[in-house]
Amino acid sequence: MHAQNIVAARALSETIITTLEKNVHKLCLRYAERLPFHGWHHVCFVRAKAADFARLNGANVHVVEASALVHDVNYLIRRNSPAAAGRDLRLDLLLESGVPSETAEWIDRIVDEAEMATRGPDISLEAQALSDADTLFKALPITPVMLAHRYLAENDITLRELANKIVGEQRGVHDGGYYFYNPAAAETYSRWALANLELWQCIREAVDDPAVEDLLDAIGVQELDSTG
Repeated sequence: MHAQNIVAARALSETIITTLEKNVHKLCLRYAERLPFHGWHHVCFVRAKAADFARLNGANVHVVEASALVHDVNYLIRRNSPAAAGRDLRLDLLLESGVPSETAEWIDRIVDEAEMATRGPDISLEAQALSDADTLFKALPITPVMLAHRYLAENDITLRELANKIVGEQRGVHDGGYYFYNPAAAETYSRWALANLELWQCIREAVDDPAVEDLLDAIGVQELDSTG
């Protein structure tokens, strides 16, 4: 870890993490209707798993926990947006919770670094821990069954758009061998990840069938975009 980051990490106490948790929780409760997918349930899962992965890979646990708590606040700023869209709100939450400005800036960089759409094979240990936790939430077998419709509603996109997003962002990462960074996570969850990608590839193909489009219309799913 860079010496400057070591100093920043030491400034992040358990008290600050607890305050940040309370502030993010209040925000999630206040805007729960706007966050059916990325709400408190998602934040809690990613935080817990990210902390576990941080302990395994030697990352700073408090920094990773803080990053997990604020990683998806961009969805309160704009639907279907990149992590960078939440920068101002993210920094406000961190600073108001007592996180030193230098550490807050580092956390914001970690969140950007861990984003699925842009991450590469060589990211920091803290970003790896956050990414593995968030990626696991995406790869859970229950996610497409129980939560995908919530993502559609939260971000006002079609099933086709979601399928294109998932396959477009995740296939190259998976095939590049860094879908999960932690070896234990890769060994445990890669089968789920591959099954999830195959499912969404099948969905992407299915929605191009006119009979399937008619079916989706009949059950009230807006899937009229024929451009793909």
